[in-house]
Amino acid sequence: MKVKKLNIIITLGFIAIIGILIAQLLWTRQAYNLEDKKFNQKVNIALLEVAEKLSGGKAAYMESPVQAISNDYYVVNINNEFHPVVLEHYLKTEFTRFQINTNYAYALYNCHSDKMVYGKYISTHQEAPNHKVINFPKHKNLIYYFSIRFPDKTTYLISSLRFWYILTGALIIILLVYVYSIYTIIQQKKFTELQRDFINNMTHEFKTPLSSILLASEALNKQDLVQENSRLQTYTSIIINQSYKLNSHIEKILNIAKNDSSGLSLKPQKMMLLPFIQEIADTIQQKNEALSIHIDIDNSTSVMADEFHFTNIIYNILDNSIKYCETKPVIAISSYKDSKGLYLKFKDNGMGIPAKNIPHIFDKFYRVSTRKSEEINGFGLGLFYVKKVVQQHNWKISVENNTDKGITTTLFFPFNNKV
Repeated sequence: MKVKKLNIIITLGFIAIIGILIAQLLWTRQAYNLEDKKFNQKVNIALLEVAEKLSGGKAAYMESPVQAISNDYYVVNINNEFHPVVLEHYLKTEFTRFQINTNYAYALYNCHSDKMVYGKYISTHQEAPNHKVINFPKHKNLIYYFSIRFPDKTTYLISSLRFWYILTGALIIILLVYVYSIYTIIQQKKFTELQRDFINNMTHEFKTPLSSILLASEALNKQDLVQENSRLQTYTSIIINQSYKLNSHIEKILNIAKNDSSGLSLKPQKMMLLPFIQEIADTIQQKNEALSIHIDIDNSTSVMADEFHFTNIIYNILDNSIKYCETKPVIAISSYKDSKGLYLKFKDNGMGIPAKNIPHIFDKFYRVSTRKSEEINGFGLGLFYVKKVVQQHNWKISVENNTDKGITTTLFFPFNNKV
């Protein structure tokens, strides 16, 4: 169902953007046509004014003195002799008055040579180039007339619609980004599914032979021959313990893969912090007599947490403090409050973590490369799991090196937290 909804959203988004882009292109085309029509109207009016002045007021009695031969070429009938200098003066004056700010060239008809005589190329931004060659065809049945051409009319119209083209370009970029984002999301989704399937298959293939090893090892350990031989009993105990450890790692991988796709299922409840921590500490100390844990937590301190996942957090933090200690492990657990919330600190005397590695220790499959970490089996999932549970509870976790030795891991429980 989720995949279907995602496909519907992607399709609707794609259709919406395509629709907006098509509408924008149509609006831009219409704006260009309107700008072209407006330009032609201004040129017609300006040339009519020029014709009126050159003909001495006779242009008003002539039928259509201005003829648009093509989109950028006009012929103006004067029906009276005129001088090129006067023509150029009137052209500049009227074009300036009507804000026709584009380059143009004009030519006059010479009745003696029966040819169009090139007049001048007028540039609004720079000196007129001498090499500019523009065609001025002769017009039949006219004697006193001039022609004018706008060679850069298309460029001028496009520049006047710069905002529309920028907006259209931005929409095209947005469409491309959207398509690329959707492609990336789909590829990432495929990769995630492939990764999850691989982990599930891999762990399943591991668990089947591992279960057989555990059953055989436990049956072997109950044999009289093994019970009477301390060396054989030690070997079978090692096999059993390591098998359970490997089984624990496999279960952890399965849980991570499952939680990545569906998230953690939390059942928060009010928990008194001191007895909860004390019970976990006592359990760990029974397995490690050399371990020393000091707890300084107020009796009335409580938190809202999922018991199962919170227990795993504490076990993971304490287990790391023990494993990465090269001397007798000493762990100090304390808590304090301020106006923002409750802080629970775990300070150990371990080997510490290089400062450059601290930002990455919560990443999936990340392990700090040290001699000690190479001796300890693991997949780099413990702290990733801790971080995930902390985020699901809307808590915060941080790690920092102590000034003397070891690290301090801090869990922060905000007072306004709603799990």
